[in-house]
Amino acid sequence: MTASLLLAALALLLTACGRSSSGPAGPSGSGPAASTPGTEAPATTPASPVTLTVRSPSFADNAAIPARFSCRGSNTPPPLTWTGIPSGTVTIALVMDDPDAAGGTYTHWVVFNLPATASGLAGGNLPAGAAQAQNSGGQAAYLGPCPPSGTHHYRFTVYAEPGRLALPAGASLAQALAAIKSHAISSGRLTGLFSG
Repeated sequence: MTASLLLAALALLLTACGRSSSGPAGPSGSGPAASTPGTEAPATTPASPVTLTVRSPSFADNAAIPARFSCRGSNTPPPLTWTGIPSGTVTIALVMDDPDAAGGTYTHWVVFNLPATASGLAGGNLPAGAAQAQNSGGQAAYLGPCPPSGTHHYRFTVYAEPGRLALPAGASLAQALAAIKSHAISSGRLTGLFSG
């Protein structure tokens, strides 16, 4: 009787060990086991707290961007201002993109290492020390709204950074966006509309 109990216990132990070595059941069990929540490397960059207010004297939030700032006009950036820069900010970065583009989000403009003392930009004139990264067109410049059809949303997102970004002028878009978003301590956004 003792031998049969011992065999039964051994069988249960072997079954339990077999389950734990095969990983969790179900679709999520394929591949390595998931790590404890909060300890894994984030798949996407965490969003920075939204504390900045971004405005333009040329258009209101969610209103039409004047044609002069588009490919149909002078193709110059609209004037922008921002407030609410938190303490600890050393530089400011700016990204203008269009999430409605047919091939996915199209980035029109990337500026980084603006001094924290800057409260805006006028006409794309960059202060000393600031630089532009490449946009989705491969140019380190501003590309105005130019949708082929329909109404697109153009987002001007300002990021507060805790230091200077170690990027060269003309840095690749992927490199610049990764650096800007991974270091940002705060952000704010103004959205303008433009129709094709």
